[in-house]
Amino acid sequence: MSDKQVAARETRRQIRPLTTICEDKGTITLRLEMPGVPKDGTELEIEGSELRIRGRRDAPPADKAYLLRERAEGDFTQVYTIDETVDRGKIDASMEAGILTVTLHLREAEKPRRIQIEAR
Repeated sequence: MSDKQVAARETRRQIRPLTTICEDKGTITLRLEMPGVPKDGTELEIEGSELRIRGRRDAPPADKAYLLRERAEGDFTQVYTIDETVDRGKIDASMEAGILTVTLHLREAEKPRRIQIEAR
């Protein structure tokens, strides 16, 4: 294998944001690490049982001689399957310091509730 083949493979890495998903008090929160991806270059879309997150990280300026570039550039799509317990009308998203936070709210019927025991 030649050096050019190795270099070509290294530059075509797939972008896959690191993701943390947690559930707490009637919500499911996704946190995606997306440094270098601008808010206005990010799209969220829900269709059926799929939540799609699309983004684009632009290439760094070509006017420098890079010695190491570990961060890949280009388009990416993350797809998450959500079930019927998620209220599709209540999805919030925010981005701060390269972290996209998506909050999925559970339907009222699916939220845990405390049942009071009555004395008789």
